[in-house]
Amino acid sequence: MKKGRIVAAIAATVLAFTACAPAADSGAGDDKITIGATFPVLDAFLQKVADGIQAEADAQGAELTLVAADNKVDVQLSQVENFIAQGVDAILVVAVDTSAAGPMTDAAKAAGVPIVYVNRNPAQAGVPYVGSNSLVSGQLEMEQLAKLANNKGDVVIMQGEVTNEAALDRTKGCEEKAAAAGMKVVKIGTANWDRAQGQKLMENWIQSGTKFDVVCANNDEMALGAILALKAAGKKLGVGGVLVGGVDATADALASLEAGELATTVFQDASGQGSGGVKAAIALINGESVPDYVDVPYQLVTLDNISDFKGK
Repeated sequence: MKKGRIVAAIAATVLAFTACAPAADSGAGDDKITIGATFPVLDAFLQKVADGIQAEADAQGAELTLVAADNKVDVQLSQVENFIAQGVDAILVVAVDTSAAGPMTDAAKAAGVPIVYVNRNPAQAGVPYVGSNSLVSGQLEMEQLAKLANNKGDVVIMQGEVTNEAALDRTKGCEEKAAAAGMKVVKIGTANWDRAQGQKLMENWIQSGTKFDVVCANNDEMALGAILALKAAGKKLGVGGVLVGGVDATADALASLEAGELATTVFQDASGQGSGGVKAAIALINGESVPDYVDVPYQLVTLDNISDFKGK
């Protein structure tokens, strides 16, 4: 009898606790938004985009999973497919190859998962892109270089990966403003956004005897590589020497600008792009409409306004 009373008391206590406790399927803790983000790589600039995504996800109370694809299209597609299988609420993509983004978009749409492209624009109708107009960055950069050169001299252009719209549009912007200034583009070479490759490309141009006065690079990393090669070759930099420009306004680029080596750069708001991508994704999750293009404007950086961009 004593043992039976003890068992009954325990059962009553368990029943009372169960009645007071929240139901397991009440949704408490289960309604957090989940976002998957895939990058080509996480270099100096793209890490800033990733930081912007993380900061906004944290601010919105969203759970973020961020991966990099080692610059491989098939790996990135697999990452998107994995996000879909995991049941994320939205996917953010900085595309390895903007011309090969279709399968990722198709997979997400087929699964009913909102997808937003950030920083690199595949220009797909009905799919939001949060970033900047790359043509404008090339125009701003070359316009300033032409001004510093008094609209005189020959130009070489260092191009990023030619599968990226940013490389094509920035190159086009450089070409347009060089032509408008009456300056001739004598060489265009690809260095894939990379400092070491930019250095090697510039070494090849110097060794081949190519004559130029201005380097319009698609990004700061290639510009900094060009500067390393030019310095090693004993070339003067800046006004009266070789003028080198870039895009992104990275910390290294700003330091080079202050040192009188880099002539100019163009600020690309990496954090703003990342934050905007998360905001667009959450809007789509909530059934709101998002335009195909959410602009995060470029800004020219010179010694006169450099302090405005430090730490950004």
